[in-house]
Amino acid sequence: MRSSGSMIRWFSIAALLTAVALSFVELVAYSRQRARFPQGLEVAGIQVGGLTAEEAGQRLVQVYGAPLEVHYQESVFFVPPSAMGFALDLETMLASADLYRTEGPFWPGFWEFLWKRPGQSSTVPLKAEYSQTQLRAVLEDIAARYDQPGTPPQPIPGTPNFTGGTPGTVLNQPQAEERLAGAMRSPSQRQINLPLNSGRISTPPLNTLRIMIQQILQVDGFDGLLDLYLLDLRNASELHMVTLGGQDLPREPDVAFSAASLAKIGILVGVYRYLGSDLDPEAARWLEEMITLSGNDPSDWLMERIDKARGPLQVSEALRQLGLENTFLAGYYRPGSPVLRTFTTPANQRSDVNTRPDVYIQTTPTDIGSLLADIYRCSQGGGTLRVVFPEQFLPEVCDRMLDVLSRNKIGVLIEAGVPDGTRVAHKHGWTEESLGLGALSDAGVVFTPGGDYVLAVFLWKEGGMVWERDSRVVADISRATYNYFNLPVE
Repeated sequence: MRSSGSMIRWFSIAALLTAVALSFVELVAYSRQRARFPQGLEVAGIQVGGLTAEEAGQRLVQVYGAPLEVHYQESVFFVPPSAMGFALDLETMLASADLYRTEGPFWPGFWEFLWKRPGQSSTVPLKAEYSQTQLRAVLEDIAARYDQPGTPPQPIPGTPNFTGGTPGTVLNQPQAEERLAGAMRSPSQRQINLPLNSGRISTPPLNTLRIMIQQILQVDGFDGLLDLYLLDLRNASELHMVTLGGQDLPREPDVAFSAASLAKIGILVGVYRYLGSDLDPEAARWLEEMITLSGNDPSDWLMERIDKARGPLQVSEALRQLGLENTFLAGYYRPGSPVLRTFTTPANQRSDVNTRPDVYIQTTPTDIGSLLADIYRCSQGGGTLRVVFPEQFLPEVCDRMLDVLSRNKIGVLIEAGVPDGTRVAHKHGWTEESLGLGALSDAGVVFTPGGDYVLAVFLWKEGGMVWERDSRVVADISRATYNYFNLPVE
């Protein structure tokens, strides 16, 4: 019995000692684990459970310091985050992580450890910063090396046409900033496809159009006088050229021409200036016939409504108030009408070129082009008409003037140079001389997808001109101008 009791006693002692030893081993293991971050802990998107603070810091630096793989179309290159000033706030993140390591009491934690119960998952968010200035500098360097500039359209020599331009490729820098910033802050999405835009096709300078027009004159065989005024209504840039026999002439003062029916644009303005916007049916019909049928009688009847004795001079005075010093009507259209006043203007005092303009009615391309531009701007709520005559010229009145000018359909001159359906608010005119066509002109506002513009083209030649050839010159110039504002894309 004594022997059996001794055996039990020694067995119990052995079991107790074994339990104490095992507990000590487990306690040491738990202490070692407690010195490391708990399982399930994530710092900045990276699992750091079981790592020391030093090991976790090294892993974070390794992941977030890895270069970004950047794709620009087929080109691939690597950008270290440090080049963009990226820096981790390791001290703050590891200090937050350490709180999870030490937050629980020791012995309850040891009990959970003995039963191998998993701890709760915890997350420490990323703390980092980068330099927006350095990021932008990196992107600007990428754009400088990889952007492909577009090629501008080029004129086809001797024609009114352009070759197609190519837009090229440019980096969308605002979106690229967002993507790179997001990639630097991601532990896994470290590859970026840079966002790209099609580049804007650059517009050739206006001098390109000037050269094209000079070539058109040569190809079409016109060696007379060309006076052309072009105004880009998008940005107010101008092209004014005066050539005689292929030689440039001074542009100031402009050349005086017989205004012929183009003066009816001035009468149109005078009607609304003096008769008001609510025209009676008869006056409205005359106005329509004056523009769309180029009627001389309706023009005279309207000016007589303004002032029976001095109607043309009243129209001239309104134009003078608008700053058009080279445009006037000195009498009525009807044959035999007296000259009511002799006008001396800077244009008709030029001595180097003389188109023998009609003493009754004169204008210049720049004057008539400026008047059309004022009507257009008035329809948009601005312009000289609104400033000088604010009560008479509301935007809806100027819209009405553009509408009636748009109903002047002739199918030649400026209209012949634009695609079917293009709105052209214009007035044309020509004079007859003993040997045939004297002066030929057309001026209007052209409305196009690529931008609206004013074009005034005046031709004159000593000894007369030929309609078939010289009307084609105006059409070709119109086509070249339209193509310049609506450049093709390959």
